[in-house]
Amino acid sequence: MKQMIIEGQNILTGKIDIGGAKNSAVALIPASILAKGKSIITNVPNISDRDALIDILKILNCEVTLNDDELIIDTTNLKNSLIAEKYSSRLRASYYFMGALLGKEKHVEIYIPGGCNIGSRPIDIHLDGFKALGARVTIEENKYILDADELIGTDINLRFASVGATINLMFASVYAKGTTVIHNAAKEAEIINIADFLINMGANITGAGTDTITIKGIENRELKGATIKVLPDRIEAGTYIILGALIGDNLTINNIDPTTIKALTDKLTQMGSKFTIKDNSLTISKSPNLKAIDIQTAVYPGFPTDIGQPMSVLLTQSHGTSVFEETIWENRMGHVPSLNKMGANITVNNMTATIKGPTPLKGCEVIATDLRGGASLVIAGLIAEGKTIITDVEHILRGYENIDKKLQQVGAKITIKEI
Repeated sequence: MKQMIIEGQNILTGKIDIGGAKNSAVALIPASILAKGKSIITNVPNISDRDALIDILKILNCEVTLNDDELIIDTTNLKNSLIAEKYSSRLRASYYFMGALLGKEKHVEIYIPGGCNIGSRPIDIHLDGFKALGARVTIEENKYILDADELIGTDINLRFASVGATINLMFASVYAKGTTVIHNAAKEAEIINIADFLINMGANITGAGTDTITIKGIENRELKGATIKVLPDRIEAGTYIILGALIGDNLTINNIDPTTIKALTDKLTQMGSKFTIKDNSLTISKSPNLKAIDIQTAVYPGFPTDIGQPMSVLLTQSHGTSVFEETIWENRMGHVPSLNKMGANITVNNMTATIKGPTPLKGCEVIATDLRGGASLVIAGLIAEGKTIITDVEHILRGYENIDKKLQQVGAKITIKEI
């Protein structure tokens, strides 16, 4: 077990380089098994979710080589095997092996995927889509078994624009007979990144980034290994940008795509935060007298659910009463007790938090209950008076590459140690 120790109220200045997007990398890695041969994924973030997926690839008899941020995956000797619970439970994204193995092998055995406790997170949308393509789904206690004699393209209408379901159904459809059309598809930039990888392999996919994605199955030929670069992580970027608005002095966030963080920068402008964007970087400093605002999370291009918890810390330092409404995951408020313990004034009613500010924060011992909630506590610790100790840091390390080192380089006093 690890803990993070933060000495707060040190001004942050300098440059932070954003790594590859967690939410893209965790799907690109399972996607590699759809092709035969060697694929190369670059700009892969150094996070624990990456390592968990590599372990699953090895179970499937893939040869994996990691060189810094480059991952080389050779599927030549792929062997379809049970993905045991001790592997699948380490991360939510293990479910991408469902779509990939179903598409390639027409058979999957995997235990229930894990991940953060931010809500019930059912995968029935995924399973309904698999069934529509012709798969049989059997659930034995905690194990899913998916089988298909053949997969046949069809129209699939998602009742919610789920990123995971959109990706999984793309995976399952690339080898299907005929054409699959996914309606109400998720439109995140990560979807485009993943579709580009499949297209580089030889898949026939159009419409990625819109609400209608069309996949024409390749049927009697095989996808070949390909190369893809993971796009910049807009959630990592957003987290550090929020930090800059709180305690930055010309803090520059490099390697960003400004179009993917517009929902955040629009809100910062509304609050009175001052920043400049030049090409693929954003420079931001602490702004006095930030205004309270209301935020409601939504599917892309709306305000990202993954940024809501870090953003709530900024709202504790804004003047007036803000309302943060989470619309996607019902357990996104797990960080609030810790923030209130530090001095915040937040009340929660179901999935809505009312935040009164500004309130000074004081360091104390707190618990990271999930990935983005943990990131919010890092932000809170960095602006708080005194020392903050965060336990269950493993949640944070699932999605933030070298977070301690990146923050140390810009002036933070932060360490991670084993306990």
